[in-house]
Amino acid sequence: MKMLSIEQELKSNSYPGRGIIIGKTPDGKKAVTAYFIMGRSENSRNRVFVEEGEGIHTQAFDPSKLTDPSLIIYAPVRVLGNKTIVTNGDQTDTIYEGMDRQLMNQQLTFEQSLRSREFEPDAPNYTPRISGVMHIENGRYNYAMSILKSNNGNPESCNRYTFAYENPKAGEAHFIHTYMGDGNPLPSFEGEPAPVAIEGDIDAFTSFVWENLNEDNKVSLFVRYIDIATGAYESRIVNKNK
Repeated sequence: MKMLSIEQELKSNSYPGRGIIIGKTPDGKKAVTAYFIMGRSENSRNRVFVEEGEGIHTQAFDPSKLTDPSLIIYAPVRVLGNKTIVTNGDQTDTIYEGMDRQLMNQQLTFEQSLRSREFEPDAPNYTPRISGVMHIENGRYNYAMSILKSNNGNPESCNRYTFAYENPKAGEAHFIHTYMGDGNPLPSFEGEPAPVAIEGDIDAFTSFVWENLNEDNKVSLFVRYIDIATGAYESRIVNKNK
């Protein structure tokens, strides 16, 4: 597929919903992930990202305005050893628990862990569940992404797609999000994750993504750069609510 521009992908879509970007810096030394959330309702917009251990969770900015915590309060990022899990819902915990089983013959893969889940029960949108896992070991880096979605809005069928990227190319990432654009119902993401270019250090990349998200709908952004040689990482969080 042709390499696409993150700027164009974001600016051409006023409501991509929630999105995950995973890839590698141009110098090939760091693994990159970004996760953002957007909102149309007051309940969805009333959120911030906060640190939780090595990961993050969503939290109501104004608890008095929180009307329904289901589907909006969860841990988008968790770390399991040399694996970093990034998702748009509580399937983060499902993946973590599946891959954390102590007996080797009971451990589940990323794809197997998601077999117990499907799209979100938010009719008529049936928002896709998008997930990613980054694996760094002995100076090697690979990642996988997944989307669980209804069959063209039919909740009787769940379509499951997993995309795996071994030894990803320096300066390249893949971008997956929940919606193709605004609408009612919201149209689910289609196709495979888009190949996009990664540029700049963590601060430049964080600013670039945040500035290109729709001003009215963006809520929060998380970015992490992980040193592939050492596993050390640095993170950034940007919240519209302050």
